[in-house]
Amino acid sequence: MIMKRYEVYKNIRKQAMIIGLPISLFALMMTFVISSLLFVIFSFSLLVIIGAFVCNVTLYFALIKVAANPMVLNLKRVFPDLISNKKASQLNYEED
Repeated sequence: MIMKRYEVYKNIRKQAMIIGLPISLFALMMTFVISSLLFVIFSFSLLVIIGAFVCNVTLYFALIKVAANPMVLNLKRVFPDLISNKKASQLNYEED
């Protein structure tokens, strides 16, 4: 009998991944899955089951694409164009 070998996951400090998704995207995926399961339970039909499955698979592949290229959702800049020590307003908070 041959024993199975397991690799040690050494990149845990880089970013934790579950099913290929970061923790926040995995939580979003699980929220969507649970809500679609509730929707299927309360409106049971074959068309709803197929629609929920297609939506979940589509969301999973979209989140995989977002996880691979995180700059897709980066809408704001982290740093300003100009960094200065100049006062931002003309108000004087110090007494003369």
